[in-house]
Amino acid sequence: MMRSANPALRGQVFDIYATDEKTMTVNGTVGKTAILMVFLLATGYWTWNIFSNEVDPAIGAQKVMPMFYGGLFGGLVFAIATCFKKTWAPITAPLYALCEGLVLGGISAILNKAYPGIALQAVVLTLGTLAVMLVAYRSGLIKATENFKLGIVAATGGICILYFITFIIHMFGGTVPFVTGNGPLSIGISVVIVVIAALNLVLDFDFIEHAAETNTPKYMEWYGAFALMVTLVWLYIEILRLLAKIKSSQR
Repeated sequence: MMRSANPALRGQVFDIYATDEKTMTVNGTVGKTAILMVFLLATGYWTWNIFSNEVDPAIGAQKVMPMFYGGLFGGLVFAIATCFKKTWAPITAPLYALCEGLVLGGISAILNKAYPGIALQAVVLTLGTLAVMLVAYRSGLIKATENFKLGIVAATGGICILYFITFIIHMFGGTVPFVTGNGPLSIGISVVIVVIAALNLVLDFDFIEHAAETNTPKYMEWYGAFALMVTLVWLYIEILRLLAKIKSSQR
């Protein structure tokens, strides 16, 4: 049984066998991932422009924040729907990507205003990380062994718990400097989280490859693409946060 820290790729997700000749392929999943990326970039660019077209950043932020929260809520709803009803993936996965574009476009525009160039740097680093991890996986440099999977799952679970505790503390007006600050410890923790997020890509590659080898239904290409997008969105946000912390500490 393969494991993944990505909630979209758990348990018997791919233990579904096609009943006809139309089965999932790696190339098909890559194509679906590209389509989801276009959807994400479209809404992200739209939100970015709304903020950028305002001379006053405060007004721009007021305009994009409803889109940000709407995208955040919508993305969560469509992600949950996709996980529980995989046959809906051809519809819910694109909707998830559109929602996440609103989120990433808004947060990227705001941070890019504070730290010019940070958004492009985060995009380049995210795509570069994806390419490096794919090469490392395909070459066998990093192998998704059972112990490797268990380690990444445990580390990702720890990060989720840390973020949950931080969220609860913030609700009661407290702060967690070593998580949200810009000190050396906070930056170091962000580096570790980025590494864990990047290693989750290896688990995603392994799941997708396994699914293509076991004749899963064609619609699972959308599901596999969705699962990969979940990790990429997380990786981008973590890289963006890390860069913001570094630039903030230098001021």
